[in-house]
Amino acid sequence: MKIKVLCTRNFGDENMDNIKKLGYDIKVVREREACYTEEMKDTEVLLCYDPFKTLDISNMKKLKWIQLFSIGIDQLPIDVVKKNHISITNNRGGYSIPMGEWIVLKILEMLRHSRGFYEKQQNKLWKMDTNILELWGKTVGFIGTGSIAKEAAKRLAGFDVEIVGLNTKGREVPYFNRCFSSADMKDMLKLCDIVVITIPYTEKTRHLIDEAAFRSMKNGVYIINTARGAIMDEKAFIENVRNKKIAAAALDVVEEEPLDENSPLWEFKNVIITPHNSWISERADIRRFNMIYDNLKRYASGDKLNNLVDVYRGY
Repeated sequence: MKIKVLCTRNFGDENMDNIKKLGYDIKVVREREACYTEEMKDTEVLLCYDPFKTLDISNMKKLKWIQLFSIGIDQLPIDVVKKNHISITNNRGGYSIPMGEWIVLKILEMLRHSRGFYEKQQNKLWKMDTNILELWGKTVGFIGTGSIAKEAAKRLAGFDVEIVGLNTKGREVPYFNRCFSSADMKDMLKLCDIVVITIPYTEKTRHLIDEAAFRSMKNGVYIINTARGAIMDEKAFIENVRNKKIAAAALDVVEEEPLDENSPLWEFKNVIITPHNSWISERADIRRFNMIYDNLKRYASGDKLNNLVDVYRGY
């Protein structure tokens, strides 16, 4: 008996055929059009990002495992997942390299005033900027020391910076000079010239970076957020940009996406806004499929899955 799989992305004929050869009966539906039909009642595996606005998985009584294309799990109907004891795996590590590169890029763009130079070029203005900063000798702090932070820290090491990180217990992590426990976040923030948010979004991390956290930071701090917008209190952030506590910021995520056209975030010349784009690269799909295929092999063989998520912890 073949294992029934529902997948919201077509990975190409060759890849889909390779999945079938593992013993799967796979049906592909477009994610935005996914809704429950009677033929889905025997689905055992769901491969997807976020079809849950239209697909009611509570009707899929035989569903045992959801493999997410994303790292975050905040889109899941958690109550159904817990009630039906559905295993969840994510794409942890799949986007870490492009996101690590993105973090380095945005740090350099902010310190080197790239946006200002692009505007001068558009205006055909030949004018030197004498306020450029070096990355050398700066302290870069990561809120969260998972795979994205590690890939960024690995790349930043060549710039002769001090790299500090925040995790639950302050455990040591490769590429970090020092790590702090969650309880000591304010002590870490006081040291940082640049703060990078890479922590998973959970109920506990919602608005983790609030007004009190901003007060702990240096005047003229630089901030990057590639995690989830709601980890940072957006109103407090905007106020601290206005009062110049924050020198510059690069936001790939915001609290409400897409960002409202009337948001003041669009207007700040020292805030770089990108549309949740940091994970994209020419190899992202390749890594994602390889991870999914490996887990499908494991599931068919009864082996332990990679990237299992603890839905009670949120990551």
